[in-house]
Amino acid sequence: MTPALAVCEDTVWFRHSDSLPAAARGAARQLAHRIGLLPERVGEVALAVSEAATNLRRHAVDGAMVLRVVRTDTEAALEFLTIDSGPGMADVPAALADGYSSGPTLGIGLGAISRLADAFDLHSLPGRGTVMTARFWNRTPAGRAAAATEPVAAGLTRPMSGQELCGDAWAVRAVGAGPSAAPAVPAAAEPPGAGSAAAARLDWSVLTNRAPRAHSAAAPERAGATGAFLLMFCDGLGHGALAARAASDAVAAFHRGSAHRPEQVLADLHRVLRGGRGGAVAVALVEPAEARVTLCGAGNVSAFVVDTATGNRRSLPSAPGIVGHQLPAPHPVRQGLPPGSAVVLHSDGLTDRWRAADVPGIFSHLPVTAAALLLREAGVRRDDAGVVVAKGAW
Repeated sequence: MTPALAVCEDTVWFRHSDSLPAAARGAARQLAHRIGLLPERVGEVALAVSEAATNLRRHAVDGAMVLRVVRTDTEAALEFLTIDSGPGMADVPAALADGYSSGPTLGIGLGAISRLADAFDLHSLPGRGTVMTARFWNRTPAGRAAAATEPVAAGLTRPMSGQELCGDAWAVRAVGAGPSAAPAVPAAAEPPGAGSAAAARLDWSVLTNRAPRAHSAAAPERAGATGAFLLMFCDGLGHGALAARAASDAVAAFHRGSAHRPEQVLADLHRVLRGGRGGAVAVALVEPAEARVTLCGAGNVSAFVVDTATGNRRSLPSAPGIVGHQLPAPHPVRQGLPPGSAVVLHSDGLTDRWRAADVPGIFSHLPVTAAALLLREAGVRRDDAGVVVAKGAW
């Protein structure tokens, strides 16, 4: 079965400030109108964004809000995330209850936001901070059909401080069900110290004291399908417009391509990126039916398979090189794909010393929420930063 996939575009970051609620609300209305959400739905989006942004401004430490458009082949949704570093919520079920308020806001509360949204996810730890995700499709048959499946992969990118454009980008596309023609490749060696102690596994019901909801990451009916798919991450060389152009060109070429083997995709991208900045690129073929991941990359893109039951992770290393300039001989590597595991690719805008055990419950949430948590925990401000997470029913 073909995995549920979506693309994200028009990402806008809003930093913590007194003007955050008004600025985010206005931008959300514009985006919602532009993608064709019905007027009533636009009003619901604006209300939810206002409430979330007001909460962020009042309570967050180093907070930010992200607005973006999520598209399938036929439909578009508006998605927002709030990301902060504290103080977190000591009682998440109470915060989601109707009528709960810790201060003067618009008064609809997180529980109402969760009901207005077609997909809602929240991770919070006292003293660590909160990440919230909400996605809004149209109230139409086509919109409800799009909302019925959760994308198997999602990522998040953030430009370095002082820049408007980000040189990091990710993309995903299906390659069809059934065995692939991937060649035999060696398993990647586990680097010393890469494992971690068993991570506490907290799913939605543990965090909220409720049964998993239909749109939560823990609900099996929301998980992605089990067909094979390709995951690509590009870190354009340098920063600014030229790096962003290289990453954008890589994404466009990746979606146009038809190659299924990671080394073939990498060679195609090398030809496309010649004459420009080039970049570090990694391409992963995820084959749930075969319980394996095969990666071929060049440059400093980190890739891991994370066993969510234990918190252990295994690396999929790339070779030195710059796609578009100096492409080394292909050297695909392979790791097993344990049941319920996650695949993570990220740029060097995130330190690779993160551990799943340090953020309890991270991979029991939606892929986009997990990506936002990794960006918050491991991202650096002096570089473009980007991460993509894939997890589904395997």
